[in-house]
Amino acid sequence: MSKKPVFQFRDAPREMPSRIPLQLRLDGDWGELYGRFAEVEAKKQAGRCLDCGNPYCGWACPLHNYIPNWLELAREGRLHEAASLCHETNPLPEICGRVCPQDRLCEGSCTLNDGFGAVTIGAVEKYIVDNALAGGWRPDLSTVKATGHRVAIVGAGPAGLSCADRLARAGIQAVVFDRYEHIGGLLHFGIPSFKLEKSVMAKRREVLEGMGVQFRLGVEIGRDIGFDALIADYDAVFLGLGTYRYTDGGLPGQDLRNVLPALPFLVQNGRIVHGEGADASSAPIAGWEDHIELPDLHGKRVIVLGGGDTGMDCVRSAVRLGAAQVSCVYRRDEANMPGSAREVANAREEGVQFLFNRQPLELSGDGETVRGVRVAQTRLGAPDARGRQRAEIVEGSEELLDADVVVIAFGFQPDPPVWLAQQGIELADNGRIKVLASTESCATRRKAAAALPYQTTHPKVFAGGDAVRGADLVVTAAFEGREAAAGIVSLLRERAPLAAQRDAALAKAG
Repeated sequence: MSKKPVFQFRDAPREMPSRIPLQLRLDGDWGELYGRFAEVEAKKQAGRCLDCGNPYCGWACPLHNYIPNWLELAREGRLHEAASLCHETNPLPEICGRVCPQDRLCEGSCTLNDGFGAVTIGAVEKYIVDNALAGGWRPDLSTVKATGHRVAIVGAGPAGLSCADRLARAGIQAVVFDRYEHIGGLLHFGIPSFKLEKSVMAKRREVLEGMGVQFRLGVEIGRDIGFDALIADYDAVFLGLGTYRYTDGGLPGQDLRNVLPALPFLVQNGRIVHGEGADASSAPIAGWEDHIELPDLHGKRVIVLGGGDTGMDCVRSAVRLGAAQVSCVYRRDEANMPGSAREVANAREEGVQFLFNRQPLELSGDGETVRGVRVAQTRLGAPDARGRQRAEIVEGSEELLDADVVVIAFGFQPDPPVWLAQQGIELADNGRIKVLASTESCATRRKAAAALPYQTTHPKVFAGGDAVRGADLVVTAAFEGREAAAGIVSLLRERAPLAAQRDAALAKAG
């Protein structure tokens, strides 16, 4: 074990893994932008960590990962131990290492971020887990005893996968239902492969199945199996339904040809890239199949409305699809953009034009096809209910931006299925699933002392992720799936499994 140099951060500057050259990206390369650290590079970057007594990086992470600890294990070359420690708090570390906005979470809070450059936490996390899995590491469940309990998980997105991981570690059989043919939800269908290769999700499925998790894909609850059957047949149910209904903004002209919602745009282009076909019957977003038409973007002027991470995925996809000009229109300034600063920088490098302080007013066309976006300049005014400065329109500042294709990326809203209400599961006014307590709010726990973390108004049903919180980060969905699993374990700890209860009832009757 080598002794760690105290001031390595001075001698070794912050570095990211090498990236795919810009020209290849402009020519349509869809591979992950950032490569992987070699061992020497990973150890050097991990060794820059100061091992703060009160690590701000871990506190800034919603999962509260043991970041300095596994950075030191990586520096010492103890990858299997580092991978085990990564998984103690994070059921999906190799995914978070790729898609988390580290610049505004762990790395943004790194002590070295003020002058020396933050430790490249995400890239080292990716290095640890990728190499450990390739070297044969798998979660050690040798001491786990099966409880006989079975839990149904509806939704194979990050919340559902995280819940399944924690239940398996507690000896509970997790059965994950999803209406689509791959696991991951938006991890597979919504995030482009230049951020998250599909092989990463395939490896995570292999790991989970090795832990005993069962997947029943292509099965839609309410259509193929009734939700009441899950309530009756399983000891508990977790809902990780996500948010798939897009926010359209109510702009006039949205029905024009070549005006596309962001998610179907990303999904269908992803299918084309990976050779899965792009016919309407394969579209995984129910209700959008009939009006989604994917235009050829070669030589086209593309405008994306919205400044979040989904908007960044759209503009960068449009670049790779051969658009001649790609613009992002956002109603506030760059400092107030919700998207990752790193993704904005990558998009700008790839030629995307950013038009800040522009409020979309209307989509104009020739009667059939969109031809432009009418916008007005804005200035930031008083804070809104969430504390963000309102974008106020500057009178007389309207202009028309030419466009051949417009992608709407204003965010997503819950679309709760009718079977929730049929089982007495209450929703908030905004359509999100109500949970009676969370591990984030002590005050909430005091008000609902009898409730378990992420338990709904149905005592056997728990929920987490975007369907509870609203559209948010992968890491927060992973956190809520993890914490809901802890609530389920607490619920079932003193209860005999349903199967054992039925056997006892049959024996008594016989």
